[in-house]
Amino acid sequence: MKDFLKFTLATITGIIASSVILSFVSFLMMFAMLSSADTETPVKKNSIMKLHLQGSLSERSQENPFALFLGDEYESYGLDDILSAIKKAKENENIKGIYIEASWLGTGFASLKEIRDALADFKESGKFIVAYSDMYTQGMYYLSSVADKVLMNPKGMVEWKGLASAPIFYKDLLDKIGVEAQIFKVGTYKSAVEPFISTEMSDANREQINAYLASIWKEVVGEVGESRNLTSGQLNTLADKMLAFYPAEESVSSKLIDSLAYKNDMRDYLKRMVGVDEDDDLNVLGLSDMAGVKRNVPKDKSGNIIAVYYAYGEIDGATSMTSGEEGINSEKVIKDLRKLQEDEDVKAVVLRVNSPGGSAYGSEQIWYAVSQLKKEKPIIVSMGDYAASGGYYISCCADTIVAEPTTLTGSIGIFGMAFNAAKLVDKIGLDFDVVKTNQYADFGATPRGMNEGEMALLQMNVERGYDLFLTRCSDGRGIAKDEMDKIAQGRVWTGATAKELGLVDVLGGLDTAIEIAVEKAGVDAYTLVSKPNKQSFLESLLSTSPGSYVKASLLEGELGDVYKQLHILQGMDGQNRIQARMPFEPNIK
Repeated sequence: MKDFLKFTLATITGIIASSVILSFVSFLMMFAMLSSADTETPVKKNSIMKLHLQGSLSERSQENPFALFLGDEYESYGLDDILSAIKKAKENENIKGIYIEASWLGTGFASLKEIRDALADFKESGKFIVAYSDMYTQGMYYLSSVADKVLMNPKGMVEWKGLASAPIFYKDLLDKIGVEAQIFKVGTYKSAVEPFISTEMSDANREQINAYLASIWKEVVGEVGESRNLTSGQLNTLADKMLAFYPAEESVSSKLIDSLAYKNDMRDYLKRMVGVDEDDDLNVLGLSDMAGVKRNVPKDKSGNIIAVYYAYGEIDGATSMTSGEEGINSEKVIKDLRKLQEDEDVKAVVLRVNSPGGSAYGSEQIWYAVSQLKKEKPIIVSMGDYAASGGYYISCCADTIVAEPTTLTGSIGIFGMAFNAAKLVDKIGLDFDVVKTNQYADFGATPRGMNEGEMALLQMNVERGYDLFLTRCSDGRGIAKDEMDKIAQGRVWTGATAKELGLVDVLGGLDTAIEIAVEKAGVDAYTLVSKPNKQSFLESLLSTSPGSYVKASLLEGELGDVYKQLHILQGMDGQNRIQARMPFEPNIK
C-alpha cells in the first residue's frame, strides 16, 4: 500500500510539473508569435514621437526574453531603431514633432552624434523638437541641445563639467594576493596592459588620453555652442563652474536651458506646441510604436541590394550581455561575408564596425574575408563608437572608411598577457609537480608563470603579429610601412585626427557610408538590407541561458567597469591569447 501511494504521488507530481512546463512553453510560444506579428501602427493627426532615453544603447535592437527579470533600468535600445524612428517621424505628415525625455544612455559620443545628426536633419522638415529632463547627464545634454526648446525640472541640474578618463589599476591588488602579470607587447602607447603592471598611467598613455579627450571635447563644445549660440570660452567657463551644484535658474541665465517646468506640466506644454486643445488627448508614439509605422518609400523592383553588415562587440572574445553586444564571432562573419560576396544581387556592402578589438587571430581571419569581398564589389566601413585595434584591423582594407569625429580608432598594436600565481599558491599551501616529454610541454603553467624561454617565444609571436598588423594597414591605406609605424604604436586616435593622418577617409555616420556605397556601386535604385538577420523572439529564447544572462547582467550592473575588464580576460586563451585590443576601458565620464 505504501509503495502504491508513493507511486501515485510521484505520478501526480509529474503530471502537475509537466502541465506547468507545457503551459509556460505554450505561453512563451504564443507571446513569440504575437510579438513577431507584422502589425502596422496607425498614426493619428497631430501626433508626436516620444524619444524616452533611459538605459543602454547597442548597434541593433535584439529582443531578449529574459530582460524582464532585470527591470526598467536595464532597458536596451537599438541605434538602428532610433535612427529609423526619427526618419519615419520626419516623413510622416501626421507627426508634428519629437519630444525627448532624457534620463541617461550608456553609450559613446559617436553614437550620440549619429542620433543628434538625425535630429538635426528632422528639424529641416520644419517640425519642432522639445527636450526635457529632471537631470541632464553630459551626454544627454549634448544630444538634447539640438532641440528647439530645452526644458528642465525647477529642481533639476545640468551635468556640464568636461571630460575625464579614470582607468582602474589592479597591480597592488595582484601583489597582495601573490599574482604577477607577465606582459608581452609592441607599441609605445599600447596601454591595455597597464592596469595589471602599474598603479598609474604611463607618460605615453597620459599623452594619448589627453589628446583624444581634447578632440572629443572640442567636437562636443563646438556643436553645443552652435545650437545654443554660445562660444567655446563661455561653455568652458560654465564647465569649470560645475553648474550642476547651482540653482536651476543659473542654467537658464547661462543659456544652457530655455525654461523650467515640472514633468507633470509637459503634456500641456506639448499640446500647445502641437496646437491641440487642453481638453483633447495628445497622441504620443514611443519607439515601440514607431517600429510599426511604415515608411513612405516606394518599393524597388531593380533587384539591386546594398547590404549593411553589423560587426560589433569583442572579436572572438567576451560579450557584454546587458548592453546587447553579441560579440564578433570570426567564423560566422567569414561565412556571412562570403555569402554576400557570392550574391550577385548585392552590389555593395557597408561594414558597420563598433568594436574595441579582441583576438588578433580572429581579426586576421576577418581581414582576409573583407579583402576577398573587396575583389568582387565595393566595401565601405562605417565606424561607430569604437573601431580600434582589431576593430581597425578588420576595417583597414575597405575601399572607403567613414568615422564620426568622436569615434575612437587606430590603436594599431598587439599584446599578450599571462599570470604567474607562484606566490599565491605558496601562500595557500599548494604544491605542484610535473612530468613532461619535451621542454615546453607545460608551456605557461599559471602556478609557476613563464620562464625565460617561454617569454621569449611569446614576445616573438607578439612582434610577428604587430608586423603583420602594420603590413595590413600599410597596404590597405596606401601608407608606407615605416610611416604607418609612426602613427601606430598602439596609439588611440579620434576619428577627426585619424582623418588628418590618413587612417580615415570621410567624417560622417552610417547614412554617409551608405551614400558612398550606392555611388560606388553605380546604381540608381536599390533595396537596403541589414545583415546578419536578427534572431526572432523564439530563437533568442532557445539560444539564451536565463541564469547566465541574469547573473552577468546583475554583476555588470554592480561592478561596472571592473566586471567588464575581468570578463574580457576570460576570453584570452588559446588562439585568443594574443590580443589586438585598445585600452581595456577608456572609462570616459
